[in-house]
Amino acid sequence: MAGTLTELFVRIVGHNPVMQGLAGGVVIAALNTLGAALVVVWPDPSERALDGALGFAAGVMLSASFTSLILPGIEIGGIGPVLAGFALGVLLLDRADQWVPHIHVVITGRNRANGLRSRSDGDPRIEEDTATGRARIDPEDDRTASVLLFIVAITLHNMPEGLAVGVGFGSGNLGDALALMLAIGIQNIPEGLAVSVAAANAGFGSLFYATLAGVRAGLVEIPLAVFGALAVGLAAPMLPYAMGFAAGGMLFVISDEIVPETHARGHERVATLGTMVGVAVMLYLDIVLG
Repeated sequence: MAGTLTELFVRIVGHNPVMQGLAGGVVIAALNTLGAALVVVWPDPSERALDGALGFAAGVMLSASFTSLILPGIEIGGIGPVLAGFALGVLLLDRADQWVPHIHVVITGRNRANGLRSRSDGDPRIEEDTATGRARIDPEDDRTASVLLFIVAITLHNMPEGLAVGVGFGSGNLGDALALMLAIGIQNIPEGLAVSVAAANAGFGSLFYATLAGVRAGLVEIPLAVFGALAVGLAAPMLPYAMGFAAGGMLFVISDEIVPETHARGHERVATLGTMVGVAVMLYLDIVLG
């Protein structure tokens, strides 16, 4: 199976790592689009089903971070470069996470409501209740803000995924790269659906528009996959740093976003079981294709 898939991929794409990275980015973005489009035929999945699906996505990312990025990176360049890249990936995602809450103000242009006034610290997102003096978000913006933040968060967390696929192809280990591409593509399906459902439930208009919201969240993966393959191809010593960076970003997203999201509505068990299935699927792909 591994040999057949590898030969087919090379026959279609060729041996150039950058072109392979581009193809990998297109595949994972296409599977994200497939997931986003599912909202048309499955417009109202239960929270339990979504939490289980996102748990599965977390399991795939968790396993892939180690089997396809951290461990191969250590074999190539040792523990030091991988840990340095890992720390940088975590730091970047942490900083991006601090920036995300300000996004919806730019998009909605609203920051006032009755009984609210801007806080003196100048943050237009946060208002202060004139009666209690406590800061809170404008309630009229709250629902829209929540889904916008969710979409932006998913887009941000798709960035290390796209980079990881590109770095995988740039490393020259086609079997590992294909396993990583398929695993991330598979877990993109529930993520794409989750974004589209969130947009539809927030009243963003038609299901077609909600689907576009999910598609847009995955498109960032294509240029980052090309960048990852190109960067490690031009500077081979960067490879273990890049692998650590991509793994750090993915693990940060799992702990900071996906796990809290899937454990917030009382479906911890189904989300955990989904995570276990995701880990098993990635381990299987890694053995079969690696």
